[in-house]
Amino acid sequence: MLSLDNISVHFGGFELFNKISFLINKKDRIGLVGKNGAGKSTLVKILASKQEPTEGRVSGASEVSIGYLPQQMALIDGRTVKEESRRAFDEILTLQKQAEEQGIALSTRTDYESDEYMKIAQRLAEINDRLNLLDSNQIESKLERTLRGLGFMDSDFDRQTSEFSGGWRMRIELVKLLLSKPDVLLLDEPTNHLDIMSIQWLERFLSNYHGAVVLISHDRTFLNNVTNRTIEIVAKRAYDYKVPYSAFVELRKEQIETQMAAYRNQQKMIEETEDFIERFRYKATKAVQVQSRIKQLEKVERIEIDEVEKDSVNIRFAEPPRSGNIALEIKNLGKSYGSHQVLDNIDLTIERGKKIAFVGKNGEGKTTLSRIIVNELDYTGQCKVGHNVKIGYFAQNQDELLDGNKTVFETIDDIAVGDIRKNIKGILGAFLFRGEDVDKKVRVLSGGEKTRLALVKLMLEPYNMLVLDEPTNHLDMNTKDILKNALMNYQGTVLLVSHDREFLSGMVDIVYEFKDKGIKEYLGGIQHFLDKCNIENPDDLNIAAAPQKKNSDDKETSDNKLQYLERKELDKQIRKVTKQVEESEKMISKYEAELEKMDNQLISPEGVEDHAQYYKDYQDIKLKLEQEMEKWEQLNFEVEELEQKKN
Repeated sequence: MLSLDNISVHFGGFELFNKISFLINKKDRIGLVGKNGAGKSTLVKILASKQEPTEGRVSGASEVSIGYLPQQMALIDGRTVKEESRRAFDEILTLQKQAEEQGIALSTRTDYESDEYMKIAQRLAEINDRLNLLDSNQIESKLERTLRGLGFMDSDFDRQTSEFSGGWRMRIELVKLLLSKPDVLLLDEPTNHLDIMSIQWLERFLSNYHGAVVLISHDRTFLNNVTNRTIEIVAKRAYDYKVPYSAFVELRKEQIETQMAAYRNQQKMIEETEDFIERFRYKATKAVQVQSRIKQLEKVERIEIDEVEKDSVNIRFAEPPRSGNIALEIKNLGKSYGSHQVLDNIDLTIERGKKIAFVGKNGEGKTTLSRIIVNELDYTGQCKVGHNVKIGYFAQNQDELLDGNKTVFETIDDIAVGDIRKNIKGILGAFLFRGEDVDKKVRVLSGGEKTRLALVKLMLEPYNMLVLDEPTNHLDMNTKDILKNALMNYQGTVLLVSHDREFLSGMVDIVYEFKDKGIKEYLGGIQHFLDKCNIENPDDLNIAAAPQKKNSDDKETSDNKLQYLERKELDKQIRKVTKQVEESEKMISKYEAELEKMDNQLISPEGVEDHAQYYKDYQDIKLKLEQEMEKWEQLNFEVEELEQKKN
């Protein structure tokens, strides 16, 4: 489909890529990985024809349709959510209008054997063929299902896009992209503005997508669940692995170990050769051997070690002062914005040292409660911070609060005290600010670099409670590992709003789900929460229940019995819906055969007597086919959901 042939990119005297080549095939699910600054986004822009390489070319771009979702894009106001999303179907809507016009033109003509009549009939057949190819059935249902899958409520459909935040508007762009069904999807950090439920919906969508997918993501779980191939950009080169991300990590580790062993052996040989040359350089009896060794050394093709970020950096938060046993107590808390109630009757008690995750759909109040806790918003009810609790807060827009005129070093030097001042460069180095990076002005840093710098600032203050709102957005995997390790070793209390399942895994003790203006407690880690809720699509959350406290033996017996009964009922439902699918497929075949017969009659008009009635009958059957296709798609969706619940 798409082929990159010897792509090189130079910026002044800096070389980003050196002759990168690979092929993108249909149904490929490619994870494009590498450290920040390696050129992943640049490579995707080249694939999308948004940027030209210095050398090399992309073959096939003119022959396939490409959909591209950048991290940032220009957004246009003036439409509702549904109107803007419907633009994904511009070609289909145009063709449907043309089909209607051609049909009306045929129904009003009586010169059935004229060249003009045959041209109109042929054009109508071509339009219908194109509509079938574009899968033009059930536009509205597909549009609404995709909007819901990415977190929009039905009440949002008729709201102006300008009423939504930048993150939600990026979702609208993603909706349009998915609905337009390009041959190749290019997605640059698509999960940054999604919640856990929407991410899981997107995983399922991409896994079943008809074309190729190339995505950049720092979400390991997302990559593992979607990709079947991994391309790593490192040291100007591309390494292609025909495996998902988790398998790539192991293969890459083995490759690095092999490379390091070969490098060490070569360095030992070079050192021994150089020692020999230096020792006998001025001895006449060894002149021939010395010259031979010099020539041998000149012919050696030096092994280069790929630049690999150190994941062994161990950095800790400042030692927190001890607080009271109760870090935070909330009673009957409520918050509304005008007439819109976000939180109502919230009760929450957080003990010292607990690590807690806030999860749920965007807009359900996770960030609102976080801001209330740090005293940024007013509210009703009670929110009492515990004795000697000092809160450190990381907001989603934390990077915007930095002073752009200061350098990286000055930003940290201004707040560092005591012995920390002696090790500022070491601390910055742990967060990948090395060498000349520390002298850069904050205003020229990327979003990820600003986020890392804001985290360094947070870590240097002796807080004993941290409220972190999406701290992993824009962080690469290595930096997320550093932060996760630091948080796991942190002795204070942590409230964490995050959609990154792998980041939360093994770290949090309790999960609070935000839904319907309230919160629900789940004791255990993030995987326990996901398993308990069986979250495969957002609607499943409507029936999710918090775990009940029971005697362990009674609970096990009860659960086993419940599982048996549930599986038995699910099997029954699956058989019933599967039968309905089969019946629907028969009806679809019937309607398609009728339409094909009528298409043939249209091309040979001598078999059509009443053209007005013919066109009306044709449209009636076409409508029945569309309705049956919609029914078939919904039934298949139900079977898939039931199978997933069963498993």
